[in-house]
Amino acid sequence: MEAITTSSLAGALLTAAAILFTVQALYYLLLYNRIIRRNRAAQRGELHFTAEQAPISVIIYARDEAENLRRNLPAVLAQDYPQFEVIVITDSDKDECADYLTQLEGQYPNLYHSFIPDSSRYISRKKLAVTLGIRASKYDWMVLTEPECLPQSNRWLQLLARNFTTRTQVVLGYSGYDRGRGWLARNAAFDALFSAMRYLGWALARSPYMGIGRNLAYRKEAFYAHKGFSAHLNLLRGDDDLFVNGIADAENTRVETDPDAAVRRRPPFRAKEWREEKTGYASTAPLCRGLQRYFSGFETFSRLAFHAAWAGACVAAIVHAHWLTAALALLLFLLRFALQAGVINCTARTLREPYRYRLTLPLFDLLQPLQALRRRLHCLLGNKSEFLRK
Repeated sequence: MEAITTSSLAGALLTAAAILFTVQALYYLLLYNRIIRRNRAAQRGELHFTAEQAPISVIIYARDEAENLRRNLPAVLAQDYPQFEVIVITDSDKDECADYLTQLEGQYPNLYHSFIPDSSRYISRKKLAVTLGIRASKYDWMVLTEPECLPQSNRWLQLLARNFTTRTQVVLGYSGYDRGRGWLARNAAFDALFSAMRYLGWALARSPYMGIGRNLAYRKEAFYAHKGFSAHLNLLRGDDDLFVNGIADAENTRVETDPDAAVRRRPPFRAKEWREEKTGYASTAPLCRGLQRYFSGFETFSRLAFHAAWAGACVAAIVHAHWLTAALALLLFLLRFALQAGVINCTARTLREPYRYRLTLPLFDLLQPLQALRRRLHCLLGNKSEFLRK
């Protein structure tokens, strides 16, 4: 009786693993490979781009970022683009950032800077900085980035601007990490890549639901029509993901995934800082409208459930020498691993990512949903005031 029960359990787990494998395969084939398909279509000349190079205002918020500005701002100012301005809003007029920008303005007439008064309290400081930058801008198209981000070529603005068609209001770009040493650097790079495959994949599937403010463009008129950040003024965050969620739709959003249009930043030095950044996005995720976050949450759950199902079926079958069941369970794992490795590594090559994921892939595949669960629990059970404006 015990053998029959174990055999039935192994069979049930194998069936569950097969169903979950199918679900996962559909995600990878229909959603997560969209970046690959988009770049191949662009190379074949199948995508429509505009030849007009609309003037651009680049907005950067800097808070104690003098070192990053020295490293990365010259690459922004050196873009091969006919007409653009760079507006840097600092958190004070008395820090190193302001001094450095004052010196640089003599060299670059299209560079401007201002600051947030210390007395400002009614809005998160980053949202206030972006709002001030947009109000001070001369042009209709805004490009948002951050001091720690380095454009990967002097064609960054060109490639974003080729998507500024008459119907476009939002352009989403890719941001990743440079290669670094250690486990944290590889973990952060994988998370950034997979997250981009998800939210850019949804946008390429004509269902945009968020963007990242390190490489993001939108029209000034869209900002004003949406009343800026008024929908979430009480939150510390939301200046990129929630804002894009409020204005983006299938008709007005485009994606730029050419590797020359990417921006990169140094790997995180401290795990705590990286976790805080990820927790910040987790805190606003439940406020995003649309079904995409539910589908993404289900995909995360199905990953853990698949590993539990195939491993459980394999162990139960081996215990009672049901070798065929064990072999089928292992085959499902290998098939999924091959599909996953193919899509993720091909996307990494497409975006010129510094890492490839082979033997480490199953570990990251398990680790990422566990980390997401931890962040979600922190948001649910932690102090809510840490996510509110200060």
